[in-house]
Amino acid sequence: MCCSLYSAAVSQPSPEQPAAAPTDSADPVAVIGASGALGFGLALRLARAGVPIAIGSRERERAAQTAARASELVPEGSFSAHDNAGAARAARTVFLSVPFRNQSETLANLREALSPGQLLIDATVPLAAAVAGKATRMLGVWQGSAAQQAQEMVPDGVRVVSALHTVSAASLTDLEQPLAQDVLVCGDSRADKREAAGVIERVEGLRCVDCGRLEMARTTESLTALLIAVNARYKVHSGICLTGLPERLWE
Repeated sequence: MCCSLYSAAVSQPSPEQPAAAPTDSADPVAVIGASGALGFGLALRLARAGVPIAIGSRERERAAQTAARASELVPEGSFSAHDNAGAARAARTVFLSVPFRNQSETLANLREALSPGQLLIDATVPLAAAVAGKATRMLGVWQGSAAQQAQEMVPDGVRVVSALHTVSAASLTDLEQPLAQDVLVCGDSRADKREAAGVIERVEGLRCVDCGRLEMARTTESLTALLIAVNARYKVHSGICLTGLPERLWE
């Protein structure tokens, strides 16, 4: 089970919600774990929005296969294939979308590739499925959350933000499916969260909500297990949205 696979619908964000921050569509974005459902869907949606995607995998051959599959679905997109380290070196913003059982090893292997100033957006969820348990249960993480573990492992100066745990991977991958979902973003720097939101909100239909410091990721990550159970019961792939928020969230 890789990262957040399903979500539960609450309501829909306004389609007029402005982007969190201006982003340059010419800047490449790395997706580590793009062969998984969430990472692949994210790569497709960002590429369709005009963002060049550096696809990372443990094996470059697998990354090349993923890039070829993505190009078939989004012919106008720009995809390049790399091993994980190569993808991390190719972009200022790096999405980490791997199973929890692989997070620590992946980050350890990226220590020489990540550099100060980069933004790591972690979408890892410590589901019990990582140790052959149920996907509706969470594992305890000594640091408090997968995102906090990531922060502890990355080199000094690499900025870590947690996001995308309640976004439907099935909906992301289905390009005919319109999105109307909130992305719950946690991080210790408002500026870092705003930058992450500026990238994520290039995907039409996603709205980012500031959920506080990185320690709050232990709560947002746990929503994945809850929503997997909800969606299994109702057999849907819907999204979550918070109500009653102001129109502009990132000013």
